[in-house]
Amino acid sequence: MKFLIYSMLAVGIIQMVVNIWKYTQFLRSLRDVLSAGRGRVRIWKYVALVLLIFFLLGYLLVTFKGKPDIVIAGILFGGSIFVAIMLTITFMLMNRTKERSIDIAEVLIGVIDARDPNLNGHSRHVQNLTMLLYEYIPSPKKRLINPVSLEYAALMHDVGKLGVPEVILNKPEKLTDEEWQVMKKHPDIGVKILEPLKSFRHVFPWILYHHEHMDGTGYHGMKGWRIPYASRIIAVADTYSAITMKRSYKEPRTYEEALEIMQSVAGTQLDSDLVEIFCNIPKNKVLACKPEKVDFDIGDIPDNIEKTKTEPQH
Repeated sequence: MKFLIYSMLAVGIIQMVVNIWKYTQFLRSLRDVLSAGRGRVRIWKYVALVLLIFFLLGYLLVTFKGKPDIVIAGILFGGSIFVAIMLTITFMLMNRTKERSIDIAEVLIGVIDARDPNLNGHSRHVQNLTMLLYEYIPSPKKRLINPVSLEYAALMHDVGKLGVPEVILNKPEKLTDEEWQVMKKHPDIGVKILEPLKSFRHVFPWILYHHEHMDGTGYHGMKGWRIPYASRIIAVADTYSAITMKRSYKEPRTYEEALEIMQSVAGTQLDSDLVEIFCNIPKNKVLACKPEKVDFDIGDIPDNIEKTKTEPQH
């Protein structure tokens, strides 16, 4: 009987340690545009962590200092299993909520893209490419960026084009200098549109600066490492998508042509390290990012920008 009692207590202690570890991972996953809560919510999250640690100390105290019987061992063992089940259910519900939320966001962005025949599926394409590139960036860099927040920023990077007149969006030829100045305001407009969403604040710079160039010749003149790393990731994806999409003012380029063009502007327009990583991603994975609505050239399939420093923006 004594062996059974201490076996149950040992399993309970191990399970509580696992529960605490899982909960800390859960807390890390909450640092995104969907889960970030107000001050009081954040406090309760950490109160729960303190309680879990307190319960673990209780398990240890009973095991090594008390005289547990089968009833106490059973209660403690059952308690650790109950906490594990509740954490699992919470994680599952949170993941489902996030999946449904991104689905809704994708539909809404699709409606926005529909205003501009040149953006048919572009936002979804950039979203898919961004998350693919994220998979391949070095782990130290990856840990600095929440993937859920990055996915939303990539999907909504062009939401500011809602504030650009359709006559400019749908213009089949080159924009005038005045029209170009209006077009260049779309990142700022996008941040203004999303401003009421308080939990999105930490991704505003990612959207605002996704048209910056490494040499400082972008929309806001930001240069090099000062450009948010997430913005540089989105810029690579945006550039590839713009090059390979068919638009009213240009034909799409092939995958090989796209990589060649991106490599030619690596270090000046795009982050050279990210371009190198992108170019080493298996071709089939890159091509699989193409959403159904995008009208690509049938041949070798898309992947470049025709006017390296202008097309991603129009």
